[in-house]
Amino acid sequence: MGRFTGKVAVVTGAGSGIGRATALRLASEGAAVACLDLAEDAAAKTAARTCEEGGQGRAFACDVSDPVSVLASVEALVGNLGPPDAVCNIAGIGMFAHTVDQTLDGWDRILAVNLTGTFLMCQATLPYLLERSGNIVNAASNAGIKGQPYSAAYCASKGGVIALTRALACEYLERGVRINAVAPGGIDTPMHAQFALPEGASPALLARIMSPMGFGRPEEVAGLIAFVASDEARYVTGSVLSMDGGITA
Repeated sequence: MGRFTGKVAVVTGAGSGIGRATALRLASEGAAVACLDLAEDAAAKTAARTCEEGGQGRAFACDVSDPVSVLASVEALVGNLGPPDAVCNIAGIGMFAHTVDQTLDGWDRILAVNLTGTFLMCQATLPYLLERSGNIVNAASNAGIKGQPYSAAYCASKGGVIALTRALACEYLERGVRINAVAPGGIDTPMHAQFALPEGASPALLARIMSPMGFGRPEEVAGLIAFVASDEARYVTGSVLSMDGGITA
């Protein structure tokens, strides 16, 4: 028996990184996990891994920035696994860029996935969570808490996720749905590898966002998410839990 035995969990961005680690962790604790990702083949590999390890997982293609895709994915997962008890919004993208060089298309895409995608998933799953006294865990970032150079779009998107989390937590405080966020620092994931430094980046400024502890591991963040999504955290809502090697201490 695990903390999620008999429960259904939804994880976006489940094809890699923190999303994949979270899906595997929740499945190992008994959840039937809906593994959502824009890359359905990657989500399918995660779902297959959950089954190989004795858990239960199903893959669903989902573009979290597209309301039609989100609604279709949620309808499909409810039909296959049942209504969700926990929703983990992990899908995200980012990049470094000098602000004067940041394209509007790039800005729009980062906010569409990180912030609008989180909102759309919350909106689509809340009716089910209200029926089951469920909860939501959103992936924010320490970039949403403190300034980070060359990351205006990413910081804005993750700051928005934090504000959204707190707003929803207040709105549903009396209706039995908890909404929280985790705020990782530098985690060794494929997404992190996409953050190529812009030309002329200042080492002194970059040092502001590096922890002496180095990079965290996806499995460590997944452990925190699993706690927040479990009944052990029943008194935790509207919180932003940092895991960043002391960067925001």
